[in-house]
Amino acid sequence: MYPNPADVLAFPPRPHLEQYKKRAQALVTACKSGERDAIRTWAADWIESLASALTTSDGDLRARFDQRVNQIEDFAWKTLSASDRRTAICTLADAQFVIARVHGFKSWPHCARHINALTRTTSPISRFESAVEAVITGDMAALRRLLRASPALIRARSPRDHRATLLQYIAANGVEGFRQKTPENAVDVAKLLLGAGADVDAPNWPDGPAGPGTTLGEVATSAHPARAGVQIPLMQTLLDYGANINGLPGGWNPLLAALHNGRREAAEFLAARGARLDLEGAAGVGRLDVVQTFFNRDGTLRNATNAQMESGFEWACEYGRNDVVEFLLDRGADLRAGEKTNQTGLHWAVIGGELETVNLLLKRGAPLEATNVYGGTVLGQATWCVINGDRSIDYVPIIRALLAAGARIEEADYPTGNKRVDDLLRPVRGHDVR
Repeated sequence: MYPNPADVLAFPPRPHLEQYKKRAQALVTACKSGERDAIRTWAADWIESLASALTTSDGDLRARFDQRVNQIEDFAWKTLSASDRRTAICTLADAQFVIARVHGFKSWPHCARHINALTRTTSPISRFESAVEAVITGDMAALRRLLRASPALIRARSPRDHRATLLQYIAANGVEGFRQKTPENAVDVAKLLLGAGADVDAPNWPDGPAGPGTTLGEVATSAHPARAGVQIPLMQTLLDYGANINGLPGGWNPLLAALHNGRREAAEFLAARGARLDLEGAAGVGRLDVVQTFFNRDGTLRNATNAQMESGFEWACEYGRNDVVEFLLDRGADLRAGEKTNQTGLHWAVIGGELETVNLLLKRGAPLEATNVYGGTVLGQATWCVINGDRSIDYVPIIRALLAAGARIEEADYPTGNKRVDDLLRPVRGHDVR
């Protein structure tokens, strides 16, 4: 889907195909001017018109105005430019393709059919879109009414690339970003859908590169139900209705995906409910007893790969599983694994805000100046987290520990905007916060 599925645009309340045809032709004209700024102006006009028309479906569109304009400008420029020369192609078909993708559709014909269907309130697409709005807002009365009128909605799928069912929208994950919302009554909405016959293990993104996932996996990896305090009850509801705790054959594993997405509680919940644990998963949820079963007495691996050990070591560091961290280090886990290609164990411990793990890794010789895939050292990672990370984590003790261990102060992002952190960094750097 268009660069990121979460960035697709909502339609205005009453879209008309003729308006979109004119917008595509305007893009061709902008392209033929030969000026990239003309395409940017075209994108800005589009976002401005949408921001004015949308009040609830994408209320933060104006707040992210420049970001969206940049994304669309870049996508349009790349799509309408020839790959082997600097001149632009500027075809109407490519311009229409840009519009379709920005709205989350594979092609212009798919997008055009959708727009035409939205003009008829009784069309299957219009009813599905109304049902989605009822799901994400928790409007149980509207959802019941729609399902009674159109029982087939319960197994219908979105015409967008992700092909999500109504049940999958409850995960607020893997669908269009403006619909990633979790109502307080999300569990009741899920029970209504499941009771009406929703397929609890319907695959999402069936053609995705990681293989199919399920609603359980999407909930397990989603920040929105976690923030709303309903992630665990939602997962339990899905399991009560028969969801496969390990995901679909050939698909991705919900527990491992939860670890990869920073959802500690979800991974622990799945492990406690009997999810299958390989070496990576066992290390990530802190099950040392299971981790030990993947090693021979001489410390060599059995029924596991070195890649699983490296990944398990990373999650053990991020989630503060110190007994697992020490066990794996004693059996050859590489403190520099992930350098320049991902994150080292020390980077992950910093991200997780695990001070004891940071101290443990420093004691075991973790490299302070190893860089992650973004070129940041662990101190740079720590100050980045202060600016962009979990505000509930106090990074001051971690930064203090890194500085005491000899981390190069020049690698810190400064100023961070956090007075305690900046007061800690200022005397060393010899700069004033402006």
